[in-house]
Amino acid sequence: MAKKANPRVKAETELYAPVKAHLESQGYTVKAEIGPCDVMARRGDEPPVIVELKTAFTLSLVHQGVARQAVTDAVYLAVPRGRGKAWQRAHAEQKTLCRRLGFGLITVRATDGFVEVHLDPAPYRPRKSKARTGRLLREFDRRVGDPNIGGSTRTRIVTAYRQDAQRCAAHLAEHGPSKGAHVAAATGVTRATRLMADDHYGWFERVRTGIYALTPRGVEEWSR
Repeated sequence: MAKKANPRVKAETELYAPVKAHLESQGYTVKAEIGPCDVMARRGDEPPVIVELKTAFTLSLVHQGVARQAVTDAVYLAVPRGRGKAWQRAHAEQKTLCRRLGFGLITVRATDGFVEVHLDPAPYRPRKSKARTGRLLREFDRRVGDPNIGGSTRTRIVTAYRQDAQRCAAHLAEHGPSKGAHVAAATGVTRATRLMADDHYGWFERVRTGIYALTPRGVEEWSR
């Protein structure tokens, strides 16, 4: 059985009729191309609603929306509705961006012109995550020096946890099998016993109760 082609919106003008019909169903009078605005709608004495149309969610569309906020707070960005997991992920990020910038977000389905308003314009009220802030601050305070380069990709990031593991491994490489408490006291890594027991990097092994040594992998890592 032949697979049906996925219809695509090829021009911004294809979005206009569905968006206009949706706004008119809400009691608005709608007109296109008023000054720089793709769509403007009015309802009584309310502030005007502006909708900017694009065949894809782009930085240019965001710039247009920002410019329209000089006219009204009621600015929507309208784009075609996609499908699939990749589109869903991108759409979630687009909603987050629109929420932060105070935009509304509309999608139009190419198959039947179905309009869905995913977000209405509203002032952004950020909610801070104390847990996330705490994790970042703890990582910042525990990390020794600045071992990484900002903007790095495809490279191993040296975290405070890795630095602690390195100090423990260096101690074992120099002193041989040691008690976790002794490693903690010598290196200043208070969580040394738990860290070596968890053995996240494959460097440590417990040779007797409370005594840890380097694994062959750990020895190789620290003999370089």
